[in-house]
Amino acid sequence: MNGLERMDKPSRWPRVVGLGLVVVLAIGLVVWIRGRHAEVKDAADSPNSFTNVPEIISTSAQVDCDLRAQSDAARRSASTSGCLDYCENVSENSVPSPSVPLAADANALLAAGKKDKARQQFLAALGASPDEPLRLKIEEALGPLNVELIRRPWPMAEKQDVVVQEGDSIKAFARKFGTTVELIVKGNELKRPDVIRPGQHLKVFSGKMEIKVSKARNDLLLTSNGTFFKRYGVGTGRYDKTPVGTFVIVERIPEPPWWRDDGRTVPFGDKENILGTRWMAIKATGTTPELKGYGIHGTWDTNSIGKAESAGCIRLKNEDVEELFELVPLGTTVVIEE
Repeated sequence: MNGLERMDKPSRWPRVVGLGLVVVLAIGLVVWIRGRHAEVKDAADSPNSFTNVPEIISTSAQVDCDLRAQSDAARRSASTSGCLDYCENVSENSVPSPSVPLAADANALLAAGKKDKARQQFLAALGASPDEPLRLKIEEALGPLNVELIRRPWPMAEKQDVVVQEGDSIKAFARKFGTTVELIVKGNELKRPDVIRPGQHLKVFSGKMEIKVSKARNDLLLTSNGTFFKRYGVGTGRYDKTPVGTFVIVERIPEPPWWRDDGRTVPFGDKENILGTRWMAIKATGTTPELKGYGIHGTWDTNSIGKAESAGCIRLKNEDVEELFELVPLGTTVVIEE
């Protein structure tokens, strides 16, 4: 009887084992689901995730649009409404300008103190952008960087490492490498322009500077070895008096006097002197007709910049002409276009 009772009553162990398997499977299922959720979240958060590409493209396109929108309205060829239309039409499938990531890389390099590499990236971004407003925005970042690099002992592609020998002089180096005394002095943080010693190491800029002036835009483009260096706003001649053609700088005078039409000399510092703080005389070359009395100079009348209000010369703000004066030596080519 006891034996029959033991056979008729079901054992508790199979029930316990079965319940345990159910619990284990449930826990395993929960763990697996959480793991998959974590993988998907990590993939979405990853900058290299394919699922994130449309968002990255849309963001880059918006950056492109923002750069366009911030460009100087007076100098861009596209209208503001055109840019706004572009912004409104940005979508997940929009393709950003290829210059946007290049410019972002340049900014990162600049933040890391790698100035010359940043400059190369900005130049690449400039070359990759067919969009004029965006190019102008890149130029606004690249121009001051170029000036900082050339005016300081920073490495630069166009600079030569020179070891001073007995009998060398800064003037001789300036003639040899086609640069200015002022730039060698400032670019090496020298205390005196006439004192260098044998064995001293100098960095001397050897790039070929050229100037191109646009009368239509009233700006001056400075290039180094054919690549962008900096753009300046200028004033040109009223009544179309500024000549067009090819010229060369033949004279550089700091704090220049001015000769009136009646022959009287007006010294530098006199309020009647219209030449500002620097004067660079230009001479016609090639087939350009010979004209006298023309040049590039400074002005205290900053309201005339960007306008055709001079007597025919190219005028810049005094701080701009002083900077340009340091950068361009005698013999620099000047091209003036309509």
